[in-house]
Amino acid sequence: MAATYDFPSDLLAGQEELHQVRAELSALLKRLPWSVEPLDGFSDDNGWRKVERPASPGWSEDEQAEVEKLRRREHELAVFVSTHRYWSELTGSDRVHARSALKHAHETTDEEASP
Repeated sequence: MAATYDFPSDLLAGQEELHQVRAELSALLKRLPWSVEPLDGFSDDNGWRKVERPASPGWSEDEQAEVEKLRRREHELAVFVSTHRYWSELTGSDRVHARSALKHAHETTDEEASP
């Protein structure tokens, strides 16, 4: 049976927000053109696999600002979670297992909430 950890509420909230910000950033990057700057499309089949990209109109200033805002918030949350005072209470493999458990804590909460 896996160990259970009594994570502080601010650590749980920080980890949950980190998951949300990363999902939002990932979805945004998938919607945006492949190049930040406007570039012509290309096709290259000289390597071991063919690579093709359509022309990219680039990102608007608003899109660039949104990506930057999400990346900045992701960094702030990652630092908050990884340097939280809770980790000083654990040592060695306990700390490693607890950090891993925290990443999946929202899954446990979701499973418990569903009937």
